[in-house]
Amino acid sequence: MIKKRLMNNKYVRKSVLVIFDVFLILFSYFISNLFLNNSYNILNINFLTTFLIAAIVYISIFILFKVYKSITQYTGSKEYIQYLELSLLSCLIVLVVCNITKLKTLDAKENILASCFIIGFMTFSRVCYRKIVAFLDKRRHSNNITQNVLIIGAGKAGLQILRDELPKMETNYKVVGIIDDSKMKNNSTMCGVEIVGGRDKIVEICEKYGVDLILFTIANISKEQKAEILNICSKTKAKIKVIPSVAKFLSSDVEVKMSDLRDIQIEDLLGRDPVQLANENIKEFIKGKVVLVTGGGGSIGSELCRQIASFGAKELLMLDIYENTLYETELEIRKKYPDLNLTAIVASVRDEKRINEIFEKYKPELVFHAAAHKHVPLMETSPVEAIKNNVFGTYNVARAASKYGVDKFILVSTDKAVNPTSVMGATKRICEMIIQMQNAKSKTNYVAVRFGNVLGSHGSVIPIFKKQIEQGGPVTVTHREITRFFMTIPEAVGLILQSITFAEGGEIFVLDMGEPVKIYDLAEKMIRLSGLTPGVDIKIEITGLRPGEKLYEELLVSEEGLTKTLHDKIMVTKIMDFDEKEINKDLDMLKDVVYSEDATNNVKIRKIIKKIVPNFIDKYNGETEK
Repeated sequence: MIKKRLMNNKYVRKSVLVIFDVFLILFSYFISNLFLNNSYNILNINFLTTFLIAAIVYISIFILFKVYKSITQYTGSKEYIQYLELSLLSCLIVLVVCNITKLKTLDAKENILASCFIIGFMTFSRVCYRKIVAFLDKRRHSNNITQNVLIIGAGKAGLQILRDELPKMETNYKVVGIIDDSKMKNNSTMCGVEIVGGRDKIVEICEKYGVDLILFTIANISKEQKAEILNICSKTKAKIKVIPSVAKFLSSDVEVKMSDLRDIQIEDLLGRDPVQLANENIKEFIKGKVVLVTGGGGSIGSELCRQIASFGAKELLMLDIYENTLYETELEIRKKYPDLNLTAIVASVRDEKRINEIFEKYKPELVFHAAAHKHVPLMETSPVEAIKNNVFGTYNVARAASKYGVDKFILVSTDKAVNPTSVMGATKRICEMIIQMQNAKSKTNYVAVRFGNVLGSHGSVIPIFKKQIEQGGPVTVTHREITRFFMTIPEAVGLILQSITFAEGGEIFVLDMGEPVKIYDLAEKMIRLSGLTPGVDIKIEITGLRPGEKLYEELLVSEEGLTKTLHDKIMVTKIMDFDEKEINKDLDMLKDVVYSEDATNNVKIRKIIKKIVPNFIDKYNGETEK
């Protein structure tokens, strides 16, 4: 026990290694002297003087350059190159010292030859130690279950994982092959493991060797290419880990560790390349300004707050009626940006008096209006709440923005506002109309940004699918052919912020959501990502379209035309004309109804909505999509 404790002490281990290297230096000089002078006498004064100088110089240089900080059993080519460089440096210093001191020492030939032996013996001893430890570890873990591993990518990251990381893991890994699309690398080996072919071999190799774990180690790759390969991997039964495609892994100085690899996420399979933003333009609009975000605790609102904080706002006002998520977001942002002037406000956008008080007190210059009820089926059964919150909440904030001289007002809208088939979608369309009417009579610039579903937001399919899979299924899909546009939350928010740099007032900006995704296919992929088989381990159940739900979402209405902006992911619709008096009259009528005893009259409420939004398809009253 005492012996084991001593060997586990890092100072004891370093001391042993230093003593071992001193003996290596002695042995190297002995061999050099024997080879050149045919002398066995190590008590010769020339030999002893040279050895003492060499031992002091070599060990001092090794300590100075932290050779003894690396763990011997994990040394590799990087350390071996360092031994070569430091030994040559030490040899040069020894020669200089011997020449300056005029002591009786061995000549230059013997010192240089001894240096070559030191390099060789140090490297050889470390390699032998590493092999012995690996052999003993293998024997110790021989009773453990072996995990068969397939590595994707025969590049720098794959090499480091294979050579340096897997050997030190407690689990008994066996790498059965490496996949790389480079035909030049095919049928060659890397650290003794065969490069078996390109991506077309993934499924075959996984089935042949019963692969348990796939390590995706390609950093320099487009998201589209990455998604293509990972979609192939997801068809196997193996667990998948990926290296994030970030710039730091492209640097030759950065080591890749197993801890850098993360579990595959559904975003990896959608194949959307990161959106490039003109951050300087965004910063110019936000830096030094007082910014208000309504719905600041929600999925989009909280990310707006995070990104706005990063652009140096003078003051950030986070407003939400739900205090729990508001508080969590506040704590997160305060921790990351301790110098930011941040105020969290619990308030409802429905309360016109409270909203006006907030605008009067803080005088925001930019307003991002993200507060809304967005759950389609719930709003079908509670249309009054959707109208109060979405329509009149927006009306209150938009009017306050004009009254208190806000520079820009940005409404967060949705693709469900296009040819709406739900109350939620229709209320968001009315919100767009409200801000375009406000823009026509105010010095404030009002714009809306319209986009589809965001991955991982509250109530979206992905967290629902994850929970259903964890519970053993079934995974419920409303229709086998239903599709949706998807975008990550940071991506959507980045484009919202980019949109304000183009805003002149009255526009509806439409974000390029890429290709629509079939929800049934998404469910299958998520089941496979969990290491399960769709239809066997987890069933997919078709439940039928919910109230107000569409098969396909749209991003613009037929009478709108799309124009490109300076950003290829942002388009803008032409400004539409409205009969403001007529719409305000209808809005007054709608307000009277929802705040009266008629609030339970669903048919009446929907008829007024239909009057305001003529292209609202009221399925509740028997209308069908064309």
